[in-house]
Amino acid sequence: MKRLLTILLTMMAGAAPGQTYHPPEHTRPVPLVSSAGESGLLELADHGGAIEHDRAPGWQLAEHRRLSDALTGLAPQRKGVVDAYVLAAALDSDPVFGREAREAGRVLARRYDAARRTMVLAGTDGTADSALPMGSPANLEVALARIAEVMDPAEDVLVLYITSHGARFGLVYNDADQGFGAIAPRRLWSTLSHLGIRNRLILISACYAGVFVPMLSSDTTAIVTAASADRTSFGCQSDNDWTFFGDALINHALRKPQPLAAAVQEAVETIAGWERDAALEPSNPQVAIGTGAARWLAALDAHAPAAATSPVGRPANAVLTTAAR
Repeated sequence: MKRLLTILLTMMAGAAPGQTYHPPEHTRPVPLVSSAGESGLLELADHGGAIEHDRAPGWQLAEHRRLSDALTGLAPQRKGVVDAYVLAAALDSDPVFGREAREAGRVLARRYDAARRTMVLAGTDGTADSALPMGSPANLEVALARIAEVMDPAEDVLVLYITSHGARFGLVYNDADQGFGAIAPRRLWSTLSHLGIRNRLILISACYAGVFVPMLSSDTTAIVTAASADRTSFGCQSDNDWTFFGDALINHALRKPQPLAAAVQEAVETIAGWERDAALEPSNPQVAIGTGAARWLAALDAHAPAAATSPVGRPANAVLTTAAR
């Protein structure tokens, strides 16, 4: 808990050298956190709660319009076709997460033929204020509700990619000095269950993300997380282009025409190699693929382009290899 509070109170969003735009920063104590204690944070996370403050009316109107445009832009499902609906969300305003969510949306949309069925929720990519809806617990749930509204739950699939800082109770939402919240496994499970989304590929890039595996696993679910429930993951420095998990899985393995299981195995081995090279405690990514997911996985993998695309951005482990020199 002390480590989480330290992260929330001290992490800073960086800008590239020579860049005039300065991303928003986490500069002041998060409201209610210091007084709520661990039990309060757990309750907040279980309810998917968030605290928003100092939001100007004009900003709120613009945010409403951004989200509305994203929701109405989704194409309907095609009867008889296993359509993928991709939702990539960055729950923290540090630019590494905004960059990762954007590229994850592009890669997953291409891989699963979902260009018109993809939404990205994210803050800045480090170059300018975001033109996308923010990644917040509320926006995430509204986006999921819209996907449930237009998909056929009997044949279509949700592809959910979430990137953020994590804690032992779940995912942390932190938008500069204006927003704070959390999402626990129970909240995400109840949201998906209430919406009737059973076919789902869930990819979570965050420390302790394995805490989501027991509750979200099911016969028709494939879930892959960056770390086990008791381990941190790596690469979330603000000025990175990728986290370790995002770089290995999205930027490399899923760009190739190979089945999901092979892509995940490649990513797990890549991450393990980076961690060994940097003498880091293994993050222990978790993988759980239900037997009933085989039907829709085969259909989605069949959509994959025949040719791979090239990775973009700086390698996620570049900061560690540079420091070791």
